[in-house]
Amino acid sequence: MKLKPGLSALVTGGGSGIGKALSIALARKGLFVTVVDFSEENGREAVSVLQKENKHIHEYARVPPAIFIKCDVTNGDALAAAFRKHVDTFGGLDICINCAGFVNKSLIYDDKSDGTSTWKHAVNVNLVAVIDGTRIATQVMRSQKKPGVIINIGSVAGLYPMSYEPVYSGTKGGVVMFTRSLAPLKRQGIRVNVLCPEFVQTNMGEQVNRVLVDALGGFLKVEDVVNGAFALIEDESKAGACLWISKRKGMIYWPTSDMEKNYLVYSSKSKRELVNNRFPSIQTPEYFQKVVAHTLSHNFRNSTRLERVRLRLPIEPHNALVKIIYAGVNASDVNFSSGRYFSSNAKEAAAHLPFDTGFEDPKFKGSILALANWENYAFCAIQGYTTVCLLDERIERKAVGIVASIGDSVKQMKVGTPVALMTFGSYAEFMLIPARHLIPVPRPDPEVVAMLTSGLTASIALEKAGHMTSGEVVLVTAAAGGTGQFAVQLAKLAGNKVVGTCGGESKSTFLTSLGVDRVINYRNEKIKDVLKKEFPRGVDIIYESVGGETFDVCLNGLAVHGRLIVIGMISQYQGEEGWKPQNYRGLCEKILGKSQTVAGFFLIQYAHLWRDHLEKLFNLYASGKLKVFVDPKKFLGIASVADAVEYLHSGRSVGKVVVCIDPSYSLTLAKL
Repeated sequence: MKLKPGLSALVTGGGSGIGKALSIALARKGLFVTVVDFSEENGREAVSVLQKENKHIHEYARVPPAIFIKCDVTNGDALAAAFRKHVDTFGGLDICINCAGFVNKSLIYDDKSDGTSTWKHAVNVNLVAVIDGTRIATQVMRSQKKPGVIINIGSVAGLYPMSYEPVYSGTKGGVVMFTRSLAPLKRQGIRVNVLCPEFVQTNMGEQVNRVLVDALGGFLKVEDVVNGAFALIEDESKAGACLWISKRKGMIYWPTSDMEKNYLVYSSKSKRELVNNRFPSIQTPEYFQKVVAHTLSHNFRNSTRLERVRLRLPIEPHNALVKIIYAGVNASDVNFSSGRYFSSNAKEAAAHLPFDTGFEDPKFKGSILALANWENYAFCAIQGYTTVCLLDERIERKAVGIVASIGDSVKQMKVGTPVALMTFGSYAEFMLIPARHLIPVPRPDPEVVAMLTSGLTASIALEKAGHMTSGEVVLVTAAAGGTGQFAVQLAKLAGNKVVGTCGGESKSTFLTSLGVDRVINYRNEKIKDVLKKEFPRGVDIIYESVGGETFDVCLNGLAVHGRLIVIGMISQYQGEEGWKPQNYRGLCEKILGKSQTVAGFFLIQYAHLWRDHLEKLFNLYASGKLKVFVDPKKFLGIASVADAVEYLHSGRSVGKVVVCIDPSYSLTLAKL
């Protein structure tokens, strides 16, 4: 979050020490600030300073640049009232800093009180109030559907035990682990981070044994803490992060990656143990069937035929044999079968024949795009020497299946493990693939197929190419399709007005059920007319996958500073000559005149982001906030692949089209 005038922040403990320094620094950035403190004298004095700091910035504002609220943060009702006062005064909450703290000087084993002791007060101020403040701030930020940042002030005492202050150390340790556990809130636009400075030269810091302070290199300056807080606020990649500020080493994120490996290498171990050996009785086949292209044609059925092939044995040491249960169908299958992705020259493209549909060809074996490393959720790997770069979002073949056999060197999974994979060549009953490219999943369900490429494309494209925030108008073309269904839901969850185009009443009903605000059924009304009449200032973000005339209409309907994301052009994939590129005359003049952006999106270039986005999608789906719709039309058996491809291009599909490669196993799954 960029710190800029007009934002607002609430700081507990803002009347003195670190809290006061942070309040002043925020005021200097032009933020409206609420100082919450138990000391009225300190609080009012701090606000007086703040008002002088940013008076020139807010001199025309209808509200004061800073206010003070006297509050005992251990009183939940009073703390909630302080947040309400802040929101009522400044119209929202962008930043919350839970800084109030208390040092307990007595050792816990010397305390003989009846429950009114200072150590319990320390627990309430240092830990309970931080939890409560985070809870209230989160509720406020979620209700206003705007991004927000929460910074909890911890301490080096929360990272390593301090025997002379065990209660203080314990409470700060609790703050650290509490905050780090809230990393998933990032999916709702809220980032919670913890700042752990060593000893700072404040009234509280002066109470620490000076021998220990000197051993650590002396006191930190409050400016060091301010810089650390600002780093956590402004770095959008930090969520659930713990920043340790050291006099000797500067700013360090804790734990380090090497330390984290000691206990997070197998963060999903328990999940893997649940799924291993669920299907232990798979027979390794001598022969299996796969779909192979023998001629180049945009007509997938004419280009391909079903072949029975012998399984190549033995299985190589690092490979796994996967029995495919469900495979995803892609619009670009016709581009692949026509050789478009090999070369624009027909003779050069024909040199690759025959090839497995899905790019797993012995001539360029290893040209695989795959999700891998379950511990990190996902990453992209392109193996071998052939890289096909003329791909769009739909080309990666997505599939789920069950491990049928493994090579001698495979240790991370067992036979019977359900897995997901993104690779080329999964129109086959079995696949041999490097084991590291497989993602263990709880169940090999078709919804997982849809979440992989289609869901990842929508999530990453809207964030990185579309720079989506909230309060915008987002248009999704082919919104009822495999990736469109994700785009409309993610845009809606981000707090935007969503417009979706489709063809047909059933698709219109489907989009309405997903929460789309305005459904444009192009069979009943023209997209151009609707945009001109109902969105005269234009659309902020367009997620475009149709191409051709639709692209022209969308470009003309783009707002000033609007962003149009090209993720495909399905209308151009069919025809007598297959994929036929089009010229868009005047494109430069149009986008120049309104400072617009037309961005192409190709998932491979965003491989480093797959981990966070796939985790987000899985969690949204598991929590019921994201619906994943698979087209209800059944395509059973590998012989039905051509039918499924033609059905996708017929325009009748709703959601993700998948082929159930082995219907018998789909029945087994339904009983689990």
